[in-house]
Amino acid sequence: MTIRPSSTWREDVAAEAREVAAGRLEPGDAFLAGLFPEALLTATDTVLQEFETDVRALAELSDERVMAVVERVVLALNAVNESFDGAGYETDEREQLCEYIDRVLADGGVDVPALAGRLGIDRYEITDEWRDW
Repeated sequence: MTIRPSSTWREDVAAEAREVAAGRLEPGDAFLAGLFPEALLTATDTVLQEFETDVRALAELSDERVMAVVERVVLALNAVNESFDGAGYETDEREQLCEYIDRVLADGGVDVPALAGRLGIDRYEITDEWRDW
């Protein structure tokens, strides 16, 4: 099972809070709670859960159906990012989200390199058509 980036980010925030509470990190040096507010984590987690459900529900792995699921998740993540003034996802988070999408598709039986090849794009470009984050 692929771990959602939002779960990892939530764990990182909690670990940093524990470091502050233990006195091993100065509160002014803690930044993860600001980078990953709970509202962003919850919204992202909801979108990714829906994506996982959509991938599992694919009865047919046609390119059109798979890319429709990819489009839905990307547009939903665009909306989350926009609700945080376009700053919800920075470079590392963007890369993690793209890798997550790739892995969930692969776990769902999609041959992502072959799909990308049929579309005439690189494997890591399958989100590019719709992605604003």
